[in-house]
Amino acid sequence: MNCCSNLSSFSGRTARILFRRLIMKLSKLCRKVSFCLLLCALALGTCAMPVHSAGKIKIVTATSDLAALAQEVGGDRIDVESIAKGYQDPHFVEAKPSYLLKLRQADLLIVVGLQLEIGWLPPLITQSGNGRIQVGGSGYLDASQFAEILEKPTGEVTRAQGDVHPYGNPHYWLDPENGRRVAKGIADKLGELRSSDATYFNQNFESFSQRLTEASKKWLAEMEPYRGRKVITYHRSWPNFLKYFGLVTMGEIEPRPGIPPTPSHTLELINMMKRENVKVILVEPYFDPKTPQSIARETGAQAVVMPPSVGGEKEITDYFKLFDYDLALLVKAFQATK
Repeated sequence: MNCCSNLSSFSGRTARILFRRLIMKLSKLCRKVSFCLLLCALALGTCAMPVHSAGKIKIVTATSDLAALAQEVGGDRIDVESIAKGYQDPHFVEAKPSYLLKLRQADLLIVVGLQLEIGWLPPLITQSGNGRIQVGGSGYLDASQFAEILEKPTGEVTRAQGDVHPYGNPHYWLDPENGRRVAKGIADKLGELRSSDATYFNQNFESFSQRLTEASKKWLAEMEPYRGRKVITYHRSWPNFLKYFGLVTMGEIEPRPGIPPTPSHTLELINMMKRENVKVILVEPYFDPKTPQSIARETGAQAVVMPPSVGGEKEITDYFKLFDYDLALLVKAFQATK
C-alpha cells in the first residue's frame, strides 16, 4: 500500500514537472513565432510603402545656387542641403565623410554639370552606395541640360589651355533666364518623384517665375546707364552675367582658366586697361586679392569682390538677393569710376 502510494505520488510530481516544461517550451515557441510574424509584417509594410509616400523629399545639391532654386519650387515639401557653400570655389571642394551620409540618404541629387564638380563629386556619389543618385539614376539631375550654355569649345581641348570646360562654361546660373529654366526643370523632376505634389511644385514655379520677371525688369533698369561698360574678371565666372546685363569683358587676371596670374600677363592687362579705359575688376571672394588690388592701383580701377553664389555673403540668402547684392556693388563701382 505504501509502495503504491509513493509510486502514485512520484508519478504525479513527474507529470506536473513534465507539464510545466511543456508549457515553457510552448511559451518560448509562441514568442519566437510572434517575433517572426512581427518581422514579416514590418518587411511587408516596408516593401509595400511606395517611394516618397510620406515625409519631405530629401535633396542634396552641388552648389548653394541650385539649393536656392530648389527651395523656391520645392517649398515646404522638401529638405535641401548644398555641399559647396556660397563662399567656396565650386571647382575645388574638400570631400568630407559627412557628405557621404547626406548623399546616402538623398532622394535627389542636383548637379551643375559641365564638369564643374569633376574634381570632387564623382567619388562621393560612387562611395555613397545610393543607387538613386548615381549618374543616370532616377534621383540624379544635371541642371545644365536646361540652361543656355556659353563658350562651348569648337576645337580640341588640351591641358595646355588650362582648366577649360570641354562642354561649355558652367557658371550659367548667373543669367536670371537660366535660373528660370533650371527652376522649371527642378519643378518637373520633383513632380516625377512625387506626382501627388506635382501641382504644388508647378504653382511654386509659376510664382517664382512671375517674381523673377518683375525683379529682372528692375535689375535691367538699374544697369541700363552702364550698358557697354568694360570690365575684367579674375576667372571666367561671369560670361552669362555680363551678357545678360550688356557689359563687356576685356579679359581675365588668370592667363588661362585655373592658372595663377603671372607677371608678364599682369603687365599686359595693365597696359590694356589703360589703353581701353577699363575701370572695374570683378574678383570672386575665394581668390587672392593681391594681384587685383595691385592692378587697380596701377590703373585707377576699382577691384570689386563680387560673390557669384547664394551665401557668398550672409545677406545673400536667396537667388533674388544674389543679384540685388552684386548689382548694387557694380553700380557703386561704375559711379565711382566715371
